[in-house]
Amino acid sequence: MTLQLRHEVLRLGLRDPFRIARSEPGGGRVVTTVVTELTDDRFPGVVGLGEGYPDRYYGETPESMAAVFPVLLAAVGEPDPTPAGHAAAGAAMDAALRWNGAAKCAVDTALLDLAGKVTGRPAWSLLGLSPRIPPTDFTIGLDEPAIVAERARRAGSFPALKIKCGGPADLATLRAVREVYEGPLRIDANTAWTPDVALELLPSLVGLGVELIEQPYPARRLDWLADLQQRSALPIVADEACVSEEDLDALVGVVAGVNVKLAKCGGPGAAARMLARARELGFRTFVGCMEETSVGIAASAAVASLAEWVDLDGNLLLADDPFEGLELGPDHAWILGATAGLGVARRLGSRPA
Repeated sequence: MTLQLRHEVLRLGLRDPFRIARSEPGGGRVVTTVVTELTDDRFPGVVGLGEGYPDRYYGETPESMAAVFPVLLAAVGEPDPTPAGHAAAGAAMDAALRWNGAAKCAVDTALLDLAGKVTGRPAWSLLGLSPRIPPTDFTIGLDEPAIVAERARRAGSFPALKIKCGGPADLATLRAVREVYEGPLRIDANTAWTPDVALELLPSLVGLGVELIEQPYPARRLDWLADLQQRSALPIVADEACVSEEDLDALVGVVAGVNVKLAKCGGPGAAARMLARARELGFRTFVGCMEETSVGIAASAAVASLAEWVDLDGNLLLADDPFEGLELGPDHAWILGATAGLGVARRLGSRPA
């Protein structure tokens, strides 16, 4: 086998505590992600960077990723550094393992970066997509209303804010944010609401200028989601209920939009296919992220031309991103240029001894 994969588990601090409704007690200060370096004997000196964010909610840990990396490498064999080769590698990984989205993402992203560096083409070009993407919003986690409002004030230059909900003071929090921020608000309850809570809040959400509601209910309660979408003028967006492309058909007529994340579906190749299929089915499309480094965010940005809404701020939440090269434009859209591959590199001095 010509491919060799090295992986590294990174535990990274956050600029501000970042909690969601599913966070464990005391969590939200440190995140764990897995970065990969892929080499191919056929292309000496070229290293493809990848990243996969393991989330226990989806059944993945750094240990489970390490366990399946050899299976994925055996499945892909010796892929050609071309769009067709990258697509074939993704299909081979899906055939080998049904789930394990973060592990697939770490390999798929590294394969794309490697192919880009070998061919001299940027990742978005290899995927057949455009470098023109919507601006990203900025996400603020659960906290006391005054604290959330202060963080919203600091992020006031962003064209939209995503506010995590699912706590006891959701309405007070949103009202406090609206006092300091006039732009669109996107809210995400991360499965924490019940129908009674959502229906009680809905009129106030409309009045506060909320743009969309993301995953208010548990992932498998498609009946609740469908009922809320029928009653709501606001689009309901599935996240935890929409992990991979095979989930899309069941969501037709249930929600207005879907949030596609590389670490859920298996990487940039899988995300591009999933977004294209979602658009064919009539969904409004959202590209989201985990609290990833610039490697994961750059890979997500490569597919973001297929999205109406973009939430790619994971690296901005980190206290110290170990990678550099990805730049945010004055409009808060990530700049996708002509640099080969993902266009990111390890920051000097960031590699542990």
